[in-house]
Amino acid sequence: MASNNGQTDQILVEEKSCVRIVMLNRPKQLNALSAVMVSRLLELYLACAEDSSVKFIILKGKGRAFCAGGDVAAVVHDINQGNWKLGADYFRKEFTLNYVMATYSKPQVSILNGIVMGGGAGVSVHGRFRIATENSLFAMPETALGLFPDIGASYFLSRLPGFFGEYVGLTGARLDGAEMLACGLATHFVRSERLPLLEEALIKADSSDPVVISTTIGDFSHAPNLKKNSAYHRLDVINKCFSRRTVEGIIAALEKEAADKKDDWIFSTVQSLKKASPMSLKISLRSIREGRLQGIGKCLVREFRMVCHVMLGEVSKDFVEGCRAILLDKDRNPKWEPSKLELISDEMVDRYFSKVDDNGWEDLKLPVSSELPAYAIAKL
Repeated sequence: MASNNGQTDQILVEEKSCVRIVMLNRPKQLNALSAVMVSRLLELYLACAEDSSVKFIILKGKGRAFCAGGDVAAVVHDINQGNWKLGADYFRKEFTLNYVMATYSKPQVSILNGIVMGGGAGVSVHGRFRIATENSLFAMPETALGLFPDIGASYFLSRLPGFFGEYVGLTGARLDGAEMLACGLATHFVRSERLPLLEEALIKADSSDPVVISTTIGDFSHAPNLKKNSAYHRLDVINKCFSRRTVEGIIAALEKEAADKKDDWIFSTVQSLKKASPMSLKISLRSIREGRLQGIGKCLVREFRMVCHVMLGEVSKDFVEGCRAILLDKDRNPKWEPSKLELISDEMVDRYFSKVDDNGWEDLKLPVSSELPAYAIAKL
C-alpha cells in the first residue's frame, strides 16, 4: 500500500500564473487511471472551477502514454472477491469526472502525445481542446475485453462523421494522430518537439478565451496527411456496412464487400468483430445508437447502469473472462459466453439498459452546475 505521498504523486500539479498543468504520473502502468487518480482529478477540477485565478487547465501524461485507460484489473479483482460494488464506486466517480470535464466552465487543453485508450479518452475527449501528435495512438478496445465503450463514448463516438464511431467502437480499431484530427477526436495536431514552446505560449497568452487559446494552438499546429491505408479513406464502405441495424447485419455487409473485392482491411475488420465478445458487440452497438439522440449526461447515466450489469455478470461474465485472457493470463484466448451472436436474445440485451435491482444501488447522480458555458449546455 502506497503512502499518501505516493498516492498523490500519481497526479502532479504545476501552478503557472493563470494555468494549472496537471500530469498523470503512472508511466509504468501507461498512466492507467487508479481510483486515487480519479478522486484527485475530480477534487482538482472542482477546486479550479471555484478559483478565479485559474483561467484554464493543461492535462498531459508522463512517458509514452497520455493514459491507456481505467485500471480495470483492479475492478476485476474486486468482482472476483465478490465485491462488485467497489468497482461500481470507481465507475461512479470516473463518470462524474467525465461529466465535470464535459460541462466545465474553463477550457481544458489535453496533450495527447502517446497512447489514448478507454478511460484516457474519457478524461480528454470531453474537454474543449485535444492536441494530437505524431506519437498519438487512440483506441476504444473494450469489446475485446468483454466491456463496451463507456466513459461517455456513446456520446462522442456517435457524433463522429457518418458511422465511423460505430466502426471505432465495435472493432477497437487503432487511430493515429492524423486520423484523430480528421474525424474530430482531436482539435489540433502539433509535432511533439513543438509542445514545450506551445505550453510557454499558452501560459504567456494568459487567457481563458477559447478563441485566444485556439489561435495560440493554431500557431503551432498543421494538418498532417492521412496515410494511404488509413481507415478514414474507407468512410464510404464504413458508412455502408456499419449503418446496418444489427451486428449480424454489419458483419454480413462487410463479408459481401469482401466477396466483391479482395481487401485486407475488410478481412481484418471482420476478424476483429469475430474475436470480440458477442454480448459486448450487441450492447455497444445499441449504446452508440442511443447516444446519437442523447446528451452527455443521459449517456453517462445509461452507461453507468450498463457497467453495473456487466460487473454483476447475471447475463454474461465476459468482462471477467476478457480481462483474464487479455490482461492477466495473457493467453489471448477468451471463452465468451454466450459464444455466438445468434444465441443472444433482445431480452438479454435489454437487461443491460434496465435499472439495477440490488439493495442500496442508485443510478448515477450528476452534479448540477449553475455556471455552465453555452457550449457545455448544448451537450446536455
